Amino acid sequence: MTDAQNSDPEPPLKAAVIPVTPFQQNCSLVWCTKTMKAAFVDPGGDVDKLVAAADEAGVTVEKILLTHGHLDHAGGAADLSDHYGGLPIEGPQKEESFWLDQMEKQGEMFGFADVRECQPDRWLEEGDTVTVGEATFEVLYCPGHTPGHVVFFHRGSNLAWVGDVLFQGSIGRTDFPRGDHAQLIASIRDKLWPLGDDVTFVPGHGPLSTFGHERQTNPFVGDNAISEGAAS
Repeated sequence: MTDAQNSDPEPPLKAAVIPVTPFQQNCSLVWCTKTMKAAFVDPGGDVDKLVAAADEAGVTVEKILLTHGHLDHAGGAADLSDHYGGLPIEGPQKEESFWLDQMEKQGEMFGFADVRECQPDRWLEEGDTVTVGEATFEVLYCPGHTPGHVVFFHRGSNLAWVGDVLFQGSIGRTDFPRGDHAQLIASIRDKLWPLGDDVTFVPGHGPLSTFGHERQTNPFVGDNAISEGAAS
C-alpha cells in the first residue's frame, strides 16, 4: 500500500487557536493548505506569541480579520499589521467604529497602556466574502453583543468563528453600550442555527462546540430555552 493510500486528503483549511492576553481570548491562525496563505482572526494582543505561531506553522500571513472591536479581540491588530509591513484589516461591520474609535480608551480602562487604535481597510456587510489564500469565508452580520459584530463561516470545513456571539453553554454579554439582548438572540437563531447542527464554532473564549450541541443544551438560546420563553 502506498503512502498516498495510507493518508487522508489534505483539508482545504487548517486552524490553530491561540489564547492571548489575561482575557484568554481565542485568537485563531487560519490558513489555506493549498497556498499556505494565512490570516489571524481577532488578534487581541501578545503579538510576539502570534508571530511565533505563524512562523512555526510555516505560513505567510496576508491579512487580519476582526469579528468586533472590543479590546480583547482587536487590541493587537495595529501592531500585528505593522509587524508584517501593513497587513490589511477586514471587518467588522461599519457600526463597530463605535468601539474601534475607543480602542485607546478601552486600553486605559483595563490597564493596557500600549494599545493602539486600528481601523479596517475594509468594512464588511452581510453576504460579503473574505478570502484567505484560495479559501473563502462567508460573512454574517450578527449584532447584539456589539453593534457591528460579524461571524466568519467556512462552508467547506463546517467551521465558524463567532467572536462573542455564542459560547459553549452561554451567549455574549449585552450590558455594554449599544448591546441588545433581543438582537443577539435573533442573530443566533436566524443567522447561526440555519448553518447546520454539525457546524463546529470557535468562540471568543473557552472551548469549541457545535451549533447542534448548543441548540440541545444552551440554557440561554437552546431550543428548549426559547420554547419555554415563548410559552411563559
